[in-house]
Amino acid sequence: MAVDKHINFFELEKACEKPGCPLCGIVADRAERYIDNMLFEHVSDRKFRRAHRLAGGFCSYHSRNLESFRDGLAVAILGRDILEERLESFKSRKPWQRKEHCPVCAERDRIEIEYLGFLAGAGGESAEEQELRQVFTRSEGLCAPHYGRLLCSWKRIPRWITEFHDRKFADLKQRIDQFIELSAYGRQEEFRALEERDKLVWKELALALRGNVD
Repeated sequence: MAVDKHINFFELEKACEKPGCPLCGIVADRAERYIDNMLFEHVSDRKFRRAHRLAGGFCSYHSRNLESFRDGLAVAILGRDILEERLESFKSRKPWQRKEHCPVCAERDRIEIEYLGFLAGAGGESAEEQELRQVFTRSEGLCAPHYGRLLCSWKRIPRWITEFHDRKFADLKQRIDQFIELSAYGRQEEFRALEERDKLVWKELALALRGNVD
């Protein structure tokens, strides 16, 4: 399937120039814009209001910075919906239960599937696919959660993607083994001789395993 230079291509290209998993970066940016747009444009949308209320609002992660957005009235209106739900549960002394997913988490999942599908379809030899391959393989690649989701969701994945990530995670494993080995007592001189990135590889591992999207 030929890859056209539409929004997915350009967003991936831009994200690949930054540190970390490109898809994590795209999802984080799009989630922030989604919240801002919902607050600014769709607070009067009955369908969105209902979904938001059934979800108990945004999850704790995606609601953490609501006070920093530009529309306090929208935050107040949506928050009142949730407070009313909580007051009812207080009166009945029954625990409130979420009936829908956080709207931002649902949007995040949609974006992840869209972009992973885009990558899964980039196995041809067109000029656009060659360019995408060059850009992507210069990046840090997908985090473990996103690469795992790609492998489990699509039967056919371009070989260049699997080969790239096999090398990436094998190299990370080798560097972690080295870090652990040279952290042993009596090997301080060898540890000090490591490159700075290898001294801090445990941070790289932690980020690779969890990704940067909640």
